[in-house]
Amino acid sequence: MKRIFDILFSLFLLVLLSPLFILIAIFVFIFLGGPVLFSQDRPGKNEKLFKLFKFRTMTNEKDSNGIQLNDKQRLTKFGVFLRSTSLDELPELWNILKGEMSFVGPRPLLVEYLPLYNSYQNIRHKAKPGITGLAQVNGRNSITWDEKFDLDVWYVENQSLLLDLKILWMTIKKVIMREGVSAENHATMPKFTGNAKQDRN
Repeated sequence: MKRIFDILFSLFLLVLLSPLFILIAIFVFIFLGGPVLFSQDRPGKNEKLFKLFKFRTMTNEKDSNGIQLNDKQRLTKFGVFLRSTSLDELPELWNILKGEMSFVGPRPLLVEYLPLYNSYQNIRHKAKPGITGLAQVNGRNSITWDEKFDLDVWYVENQSLLLDLKILWMTIKKVIMREGVSAENHATMPKFTGNAKQDRN
């Protein structure tokens, strides 16, 4: 049922929102330049890598030595708007249609984090990653990494259609309120550098 819902709803939204896709792409090109889309390898279910697509929210600015500036310096007001409204996530509908993601699930994090997870945290990869998830409606980027992982693992172990619908409804409310978009003094979240918690049975 979840996969059928993902296919039908993502296809419906891709068609319905196609004018918005075009409009956002034009503004991204005007304010940030090309390419319009940001793509990056991310781990999906069972750690299988896939190419995630988002609208760009940062410039390609570099310092005098040709080194790219940090995320916070490259994030523009327009980029902040895209992130706070989650409009930058719209291209992930294509990832859902392809079966690489779902509407609800643990957010796909960076590939470089894979060796840093303990076995408990790695449970998050037993489900497809989602555009939104339990961690996103319970603090998003304003909560700690340990809290994120606890919420992700709880979701994986308690998945249901009813829970997904509840999370989707809560997501709409969070997007409208623009809550938890970034951690203090960061463009999104500080990098995950290792485990504060040990493995759990």
